[in-house]
Amino acid sequence: MSPDLSAYRPNVGVVLFHPDGRVWLGRRAKTPAPYNWQFPQGGVDAGEDLETAARRELAEETGVSSVALLGRTDGWLTYDFPPEHTGKLARGFKGQRQVWFAFRFDGDEAEIDLEAHGTPEFDAWRWGRLDEVCELIVPFKRPTYEAVVAAFHDFAGLPGRAA
Repeated sequence: MSPDLSAYRPNVGVVLFHPDGRVWLGRRAKTPAPYNWQFPQGGVDAGEDLETAARRELAEETGVSSVALLGRTDGWLTYDFPPEHTGKLARGFKGQRQVWFAFRFDGDEAEIDLEAHGTPEFDAWRWGRLDEVCELIVPFKRPTYEAVVAAFHDFAGLPGRAA
């Protein structure tokens, strides 16, 4: 049975690929290790096109705008917030529904500015392997990240995954 999507906050996620196949990973500010690395993601404004939202979130969280679209996931991926995530993050929602976008970074690394739009979401960043990210993300987001890795593995030059 499919979840009631109205109970999930609309959200987009971005996997930013370096031309060599590595991916951009941000370390969430004020989040304890070991599960403090993730991809940029954020809410969709009312009436906002999903790709536009993805480009906006990427620019707000990383300063990056020099990108080319590689692909996107089909349909919505969902995850539930754990019980301790109430208040500002949950905003009355059970969790988040996300469409993920893959972009190739076409700029210079000097473009990356974590403080480009006020209070930074991330306090550090690095290029990493797509196949390592599931071990770095908070456990409640892991199934979504596994689906994203499976959807975008070709962009990283990873071998195909068995279904």
